[in-house]
Amino acid sequence: MQALARTKDAACPDAREYLAFRLDQEEYGIDILKVQEIRGYEPPTRIANAPGFIKGVVNLRGTIVPIVDMRIKLHCAQADYNDFTVVIILNLRQRVVGIVVDSVSDVMDLASDSIRPAPDVESAIENGCILGLGSVDERMLILLDIEKLMASADMELVAANE
Repeated sequence: MQALARTKDAACPDAREYLAFRLDQEEYGIDILKVQEIRGYEPPTRIANAPGFIKGVVNLRGTIVPIVDMRIKLHCAQADYNDFTVVIILNLRQRVVGIVVDSVSDVMDLASDSIRPAPDVESAIENGCILGLGSVDERMLILLDIEKLMASADMELVAANE
């Protein structure tokens, strides 16, 4: 697995760290504190009658982990699974969930003044699941509230209010 670069904003003590990942042509960020580990993609065991975005489950050191393909969930163009495809293992409210993404790039420190509110537009991401748009230099990240997204009505992978 490749080492992740860190984009550091040392001048800002209120900065939060986000793991940056790519889906199709867009770059997203999630709170690094929700990330347990990053693994190479391996085909999961399918579960009958599961929604299409749930690829199946894997056994991770004795824990059965549901695997969500974020490209399908967010209606991206279908991408091929390749050497860069990874599964980000998340620990959300005592529940372990994996998300398939095209690639991870780095961990970014974003100060609160570099995060702008998300525009009010129709999207595949449920309202309230986008924290805002973070920018560093020429890059823009769509910052996701991954817990809220995984607790949404169609996913129900984590309890909504625990």
